[in-house]
Amino acid sequence: MPLKGNFTVSPSPLERAGIAGQDYVHGYSELPRVPYIEGDVSTTPQLSIDALDAMTNVTITAELANGHTYVLREAWCRSAQEINTREGQTRVRFEGISCDEVM
Repeated sequence: MPLKGNFTVSPSPLERAGIAGQDYVHGYSELPRVPYIEGDVSTTPQLSIDALDAMTNVTITAELANGHTYVLREAWCRSAQEINTREGQTRVRFEGISCDEVM
């Protein structure tokens, strides 16, 4: 894909929220969350929005400028692409079953 930049990697599989009582903090709740990788992709003639929307069960790898690499597995493209014609780009978000840092 013609990557433009502005990528976000969200690998955390859990989300925790504090539980406050009227007397003290009682602990926290924990729920699973969907990890994702999203960013801007240039809308070149070779990029097919239909092909993006059809992507399921794919592996997405993000190699960051700081040297960290993340792999999103069993991923799908979260559809409903919006094309920014002024900037010549679309924001693509892939969500998946797991996202792991590769060391």
